[in-house]
Amino acid sequence: MIIIGEKINGAVPAVGDAIAGRDADFVRHLAKIQSDAGAAFIDVCASVKNNAEVETLKWLIDLVQEVTDTPISIDSPHAVACVDAIKFCKEPGLINSVSGEGDKVEVVFPGIAATKWECVALLCDDTGIPHTAQKRLDVFAEIMSKAKEYNIDPSRLHIDPLVEMLCTSEDGINVAVEVIKEIKTRYPAVHVTGGFSNISFNLPARRLINQAFAVLAMNAGADSAIIDPANQDLMGMIYATEALLGRDEFCREYIGAYREGLFGHKK
Repeated sequence: MIIIGEKINGAVPAVGDAIAGRDADFVRHLAKIQSDAGAAFIDVCASVKNNAEVETLKWLIDLVQEVTDTPISIDSPHAVACVDAIKFCKEPGLINSVSGEGDKVEVVFPGIAATKWECVALLCDDTGIPHTAQKRLDVFAEIMSKAKEYNIDPSRLHIDPLVEMLCTSEDGINVAVEVIKEIKTRYPAVHVTGGFSNISFNLPARRLINQAFAVLAMNAGADSAIIDPANQDLMGMIYATEALLGRDEFCREYIGAYREGLFGHKK
């Protein structure tokens, strides 16, 4: 499972305060614990005003790279900011994200075409989040057509089928699962990702919903997730599910992660 660590996000009040106060140690700590917990990418989202975003992204990226070699996931709704921040990274990472909205694809794909950078793509467009699986798959087809145009291999894409809140869209689960299965059928090399915790907003005991959704999504074909890698309960569920799905030969990853204290017992 490709884990994209979600903790450095200025939309989270504590992180927003750290960014505003330039608390470097706080950011470094978040980067280190996520890297130590096995994140494949460290997501960095500034969530500041547009005129300060690129400078803030640079500050955050520099801090992360001081304490870990884990590649960066540049997270912004602004495609230009994502591309501008590439130059601050020591090695190729992940752009989070593009979609069918506006000219995002036309800005980001040319910027990463000749590189090894990967990219998250959301299955929404200028009309918003499509309500049906077919309409989301139509957006997916357009994104894949653009990827081919820019010679971006499917294996460099992480498609987000869009995980909606369970309490307001009960059919959203079926739609997401259908979309995930169809994506993996059409393009087995494409990664399928998403913010797993989105499913449980406004519900009690959110951790239980998140863990259950992880199992459903992985069974459908998801192989990437934007989560908190320091959440041992969720990580344990992910390792266990990979083993049960036959993606972990002789349960080596499960056993190794347990021995390293990534789940099952607190350090």
